[in-house]
Amino acid sequence: MKMTVLYHSQTGHTKEMAEAVVRGMALVEGARPKAFSLEDYDENWVRESRCVVMGTPIYMASVSGKVKAWLEGPALKCALAGKLGGAFATADYVHGGGELGIRTILDHMMTMGMLAYSGGSAYGKPIIHLGPVAVSGQLSSYQETFQLYGKRMALKAMELWKNQPL
Repeated sequence: MKMTVLYHSQTGHTKEMAEAVVRGMALVEGARPKAFSLEDYDENWVRESRCVVMGTPIYMASVSGKVKAWLEGPALKCALAGKLGGAFATADYVHGGGELGIRTILDHMMTMGMLAYSGGSAYGKPIIHLGPVAVSGQLSSYQETFQLYGKRMALKAMELWKNQPL
């Protein structure tokens, strides 16, 4: 099952965490995840994916302008309705607005008809209510959580569509 992780990354931090999400997804048998930057993604792959996760760096306590522009433009061509959606962020500060950025992405996903998911407390600790946030300068300490998030997203996608063709 195809899965997509889309991201915008100015410094490489969000890309690094997107790759951790993909590694987690790849742990699930049958999952075929790929990560793409918003500047260079495969529209057909996104269209054929059952799960789409988006990552953003946090600017001014919100998503980057490129993420917002993608959500309000090109995303509309990617047939996202009905897909499982999730979000993550990287921020310079613990209280820099990471969860606000994630909520912005999830809100857009839901208005497009996606099924927003994170796993919440259903899997136990670590609890990831909305989506994971990594803090710059400490990315290595967040790798395991982001990988676990990817695995949880892939497990839910497989559960939802295990016997259904695209």
